[in-house]
Amino acid sequence: MSEPTKEVLKAALKAFKKRLKLTQLEEDSKLGRNPLTGGRKSDIVAIQPPNQFPQAVWDELVRQGKLKKAGQGMYELAGE
Repeated sequence: MSEPTKEVLKAALKAFKKRLKLTQLEEDSKLGRNPLTGGRKSDIVAIQPPNQFPQAVWDELVRQGKLKKAGQGMYELAGE
């Protein structure tokens, strides 16, 4: 398979960030209902990447240092 294009990598990273943010917001909203939690932020830092992109795209983003493998098929943003 050929290397993913810059456009595909950019779209994949954008989709990853959006899914991570939505996952964190969903978790935050669950925490917000309990008065004992104090409205703290989500501890979610790693997610499974969107499946509409092939594995080669995620491998390339890791190689470029944009994502880090977090184990068990999960990734997190590098440097965060």
